[in-house]
Amino acid sequence: MPSENTRPARARSAEEKNQRRDDILRAAERLWTTTTYAELSMNQVAREAKLAKGTLYLYFDTKEELFLALLTEHLQAWIGRTSDLLTERQPRTPQQVTDVLLDSAEALTPLRRLLVLLGTVLERNVRPELGLEFRRELDAQLRRLVQHMPYSPPVTLRLLRHLYALAIGWQQFKESLPGLDVQTGQPREEVPGEYRAEFELALRGVVEQLAAQDARANAV
Repeated sequence: MPSENTRPARARSAEEKNQRRDDILRAAERLWTTTTYAELSMNQVAREAKLAKGTLYLYFDTKEELFLALLTEHLQAWIGRTSDLLTERQPRTPQQVTDVLLDSAEALTPLRRLLVLLGTVLERNVRPELGLEFRRELDAQLRRLVQHMPYSPPVTLRLLRHLYALAIGWQQFKESLPGLDVQTGQPREEVPGEYRAEFELALRGVVEQLAAQDARANAV
C-alpha cells in the first residue's frame, strides 16, 4: 500500500491514464457503499485505489470534482441505455413511454444518490467553469433522448425535469426514517418495493398528463 512518499509508476499513455482515472472512480464508488459522503476522504480513496495521495490529485483537485465525474459517468450510462431502449421499442403511448423510463431506471440507486449530492454539495463546491461544463455536456446528452421521444421537444424536456425531481424525491424519501405506525406508535417497517411502486404511480401520472397536453397543442 503506498505512502505519501510513494511514487507509483507514472501513467504515460492515454490508455494508462484513462485506466488510472477509472481505478480512482471505482475506488470512490466502492467506499461510498459503506461510508457517507461527508466522512469519505481523498486519503481513503487514494488508499483504496492503491495510489499515493499526490497521484490522486493529478486527476481530481477535490472530492467534489471526483464525485461530479462519477455522476457524469452514471448519467451518460443511463442516457445511453434509455436512448437504446427508445430506439428499440419506439414507444407511442404514455404507458409504453413510462415502461421504458422505468426499465431504464432499474438498479440505478447510485445515480439517484449522486443526483441528491448534485443539488446539495457538488455544484456548490466545484470550480464554476467545471460546473458550467457539466451542465453543457448534460444538455448535449439529453438532446439524444429528445429526438427519440414521441412528444415535442418542450414537452419532452418538461417530462425529463419531472423525472429528475421524482428520482431525487424518491431517493431522499427512501433514505429517510420510515415514520411511525399509526396503530402501534412504533417505527414502521419498510415494505419491499413500496417506494418504487409510489415512484411508478407518480411517473405514470406525469407522463399521461404531459402526453395529453402535447396532443391538445398539436391538434390546434
